[in-house]
Amino acid sequence: MMRNHSAITTFTILGLTNDPQLQILVFVYLIITYMLSVIGNLTIICLILVDSHLKTAMYFFLQNFSFIEITFTTACVPPYLHIISSGNRTITVKTCFTQIFFLVLFAATEFFLLAIMSYDRYVAICKPLHYMTIMNSRVCRILILCCWVSGLLIILPLLNLSLHLEFCDSIIDHFFCDAFPLLKNSCSDTWFVEQVVIACAVVTFIMTLVCVVLSYIFIIKMILRLPSAQQRKKAFSTCSSHMIVVSISYGSCIFMYLKPSAKDEVAINKAVSLLITSVAPLLNPFIYTLRNKQVKQSFNDILKRFAFLSKKE
Repeated sequence: MMRNHSAITTFTILGLTNDPQLQILVFVYLIITYMLSVIGNLTIICLILVDSHLKTAMYFFLQNFSFIEITFTTACVPPYLHIISSGNRTITVKTCFTQIFFLVLFAATEFFLLAIMSYDRYVAICKPLHYMTIMNSRVCRILILCCWVSGLLIILPLLNLSLHLEFCDSIIDHFFCDAFPLLKNSCSDTWFVEQVVIACAVVTFIMTLVCVVLSYIFIIKMILRLPSAQQRKKAFSTCSSHMIVVSISYGSCIFMYLKPSAKDEVAINKAVSLLITSVAPLLNPFIYTLRNKQVKQSFNDILKRFAFLSKKE
């Protein structure tokens, strides 16, 4: 498959900085945020697995969302940590395409999952009496499968087109393999590939955003009809965590993937990429736990159980 490429078999990842002291700071920052984000998201996954009170569709989707966050940050951060620690900036063409495949797959799947989660909130608030019937376990599993299949349908055409490109340069001005920095190295005409990348990004963005916006229009209408301020506050609190995560994800997407040309500068993308691969996965567990009484209660119960067992010993 790689025979379609030119003699270039490796790329050089420039990373975030060439300054050795700044590299140490970046390494420490990334390893701390990576470990905390993995621990935080694994905690959510485990809480939902062991607590019988967290078995509704909302927590099933949250569990899958946490899994995607772990896989997304793992596909990006550890390889760059290895580059900093080893000093070896080279990456094979095959490894580069593999990284792009997983990053786009996880990112696209996450957007489709956010859309599904907004629909789940719509059903919970607008059709509460039918919630358990509509969002039963079989439907939830099918929706999750659809998210992953949709992610695959987004990345496979792009990957197929990119594998036939020839490369004249080997410099990737980023800290991981991303589509547009990669295309800058091609001596083939990349116009069509760029348009397909943009089209896939826009389709993913618009489709999921429309679903999110429509869901929240109906949710807000329903909340405003509620007779008491207490009911409105309670209904809004069930959506607030999801709304914050949606805002972070879609705001970042505007900068990361909707660029008009591969020849544009990637300095802004580097900064936003750093935030979306290190800060966002770290924040999401805190956003969902601090604003969700059931998750907080479950976490407190687990801590009390551990404390009790340790005292017994």
